[in-house]
Amino acid sequence: MTTQKIWQFREPKKMDAIRNVAKQLRISPFLTDILFRRGFEDTEDMDAFLSPRLAKLTPPTKWPNIPETAKLLVSKILEGKKVLVWGDYDVDGITATTLCLDVLEHHGIFAGYHLPARHGEGYGLNIPKIRYFKEKGFEVLLTVDCGISNLDPVAQAKALGFTVIITDHHLAQADQPCADAICNPRIMPKDETPCTELAGVGVAFYLMAEVNRLLSEATGTTPYSMDRTLDLVALGTLADLMPLTGENRLLVAGGLKHIAKAKRPGIAALKVTSRLSITAEMKSTEISFRLVPRLNASGRMDHADTALHLLRTRDYNAAMTLAQELDTLNTSRRSEEERILQEARLQAEEMKKHFNASLVLYGSNWHPGVIGIVASRIVEEFARPTFILCDAGDHLKGSGRTLGDLDLHGMLTEISSCLLSFGGHKAAAALNIKPENLETLRESFEACAERHMRENPQQQTLLLDGELNLSSAYCAETLEEIALLEPFGQKNPEPIFASPCLLVERHDYLGYDQRNIILTVWDPTSKIKIQAKGWRMAELFPPPTLLRKKVRIAFILRLNVYRGIATPELEIKDIHLEEDA
Repeated sequence: MTTQKIWQFREPKKMDAIRNVAKQLRISPFLTDILFRRGFEDTEDMDAFLSPRLAKLTPPTKWPNIPETAKLLVSKILEGKKVLVWGDYDVDGITATTLCLDVLEHHGIFAGYHLPARHGEGYGLNIPKIRYFKEKGFEVLLTVDCGISNLDPVAQAKALGFTVIITDHHLAQADQPCADAICNPRIMPKDETPCTELAGVGVAFYLMAEVNRLLSEATGTTPYSMDRTLDLVALGTLADLMPLTGENRLLVAGGLKHIAKAKRPGIAALKVTSRLSITAEMKSTEISFRLVPRLNASGRMDHADTALHLLRTRDYNAAMTLAQELDTLNTSRRSEEERILQEARLQAEEMKKHFNASLVLYGSNWHPGVIGIVASRIVEEFARPTFILCDAGDHLKGSGRTLGDLDLHGMLTEISSCLLSFGGHKAAAALNIKPENLETLRESFEACAERHMRENPQQQTLLLDGELNLSSAYCAETLEEIALLEPFGQKNPEPIFASPCLLVERHDYLGYDQRNIILTVWDPTSKIKIQAKGWRMAELFPPPTLLRKKVRIAFILRLNVYRGIATPELEIKDIHLEEDA
C-alpha cells in the first residue's frame, strides 16, 4: 500500500566532491551532501547560506522605485500632508501597516491607518472608505500589501486629490493603477530587482528604511533602528509563504532573533498564550503554526485591528489581554474550519464524479475567514486545484489554492470574463463572481485546469534529501547540522529523509480525535527503536494496515522534549510498505 506519492530523491554528488567541500567549509559530509542536492555548487554560496548576515541585505537605494518613492512620501510629510496607511487584514498586511506606523511615529508623524473588514469590505481599496478618509482630511494614501489591482479606487483617490503611493507584492493585471508611485518587485524585470518575491511587509521595510534615513537627514532626529522591525518582517514573510532564499532568508533569520528576545510586548504575550516561555527561541515552523494563526484569527473571525493593536502596544498588561482575545478567536476559527472542511469533503466527493481536474465548492453558510485554509486542506486530500466559495452580500467570494507548480493566478486571467474581480499569486488567489455565474466558473475553471494539467502533468511527488539510518537520526550532531539550514519555509523546506526498512511494533492513535497516529518502529540493523508521528494520517493508515509490517518511512527528524528529556523522533510525511518500496 502507498499514499500514491512518488518518492523522488534529490540528485547526489560524488563522495570525493562532498569530502573536499566539507573540508573547506569545516562542516560534515552529511550537511555538504544536503547542500549539493539542493543545487549549491559554489563554496562561497554555501558559506553565505549557512551564515545569513544582515550586512548582506541590499541597500534600499538599490531597489527599483524605492528612492524616488521615499523622496515623494517624505516631501509630502514635510509639507504637512496627513498620511493614511491602508493595509490588509492578514498577517502580512497587519505587520506592514505596523511597521510603517512605528517608523513614522518615531519621527513624530502620527499617521492614520485602515485595515479593511474582511466581511464588509473585502480585500484592497474601496471607494466609499476613500471618500470617508478624504472628508477626514487625509491627503496621502500609502498602501501596503494591496493596491496593485485596484484601478478604479486609485483613479477615484486621484480625482479626490490624494497623492497615491502603492507598495504591494501581488501580481498585477494587464493595466496598472494611475498612482503617483508604485513599489512592487513582482512587476519589475527580474534582472532589475534583488528579489521579486518579497512579502508585502518586505516591500514596506525597504521603503520605510529609506524614508527613515531621509526624515532623519531633514529633521535632525535620530534614525529609527530598522532592525527593531525585523520581528514584523519575519512574521509577515512566513505567514505569506514567501520563498526563504536570498533577501527573505536574511530578513527572516534576523527576525527570528528578535522574536526570541520578544522585546515587543505583543510578541511576548503571543508566546505566553502559545504556551511558550517569553524568551524561548522559535523556529520558523513553530512561528507559522503557533503565532501566525493567532494573529490571522483577528482578521478571519473579527477585525484585524485587534492584531494591529497587539503588535503596536507598549503595555504588557494590555498585550496579554489582546493576545488572550486572539487565542479565543483562534479556537473559534479552528472549530469553524473543521465544520466547513467536513462539508467541503462531502461535496468534493460528489463533484469529482463530474469534474476530473479541478474543484469549485460552495457553501452559503461557510465563513469567509477560513475558506482559504479549507482550500489548502482539500488540495492536499484531493490533489487538484481548488476554490472554496461562500456568500458575500450580493456576490460570491472565493479563495483558491493550487497543486504543484500550476499557476492559479494565470488560470484566472484566462477565465476572467466570468469573474467580477480576482487577484493573488501563482499558488494562491481570490476571486469574486455573481451568484448566477457559479456553474460557468466551474466549467471554465475545469476546462482551463484540465488543459494545464495535460500540458504539465502534476504528480504527488515527495522530494527527499537522501536516506538516513536510525543510528544517524539518534545522533545529536545530526539535528545540530540540520538546524544550520534554518529558517525553513518555501524553497527551503525542512529536509525529508527515507528510512531503511523498519518493523512497526506498535500502532496507537495520538490526540483526542484519533486523527493522528504514533508508531513505534524498530530497525533490525542498528537495533534502535524510535517513535514516529503522523499528523492527520489515521484514516490513511489504520492499525491493521501497518502493525507488524515492514515499512519505509519518509520523515522529518524532530527533537521531542518531554519533562525536560529530549529524544529524537520522526515526523511522518509518507509511508511505503516494504512490498511497495
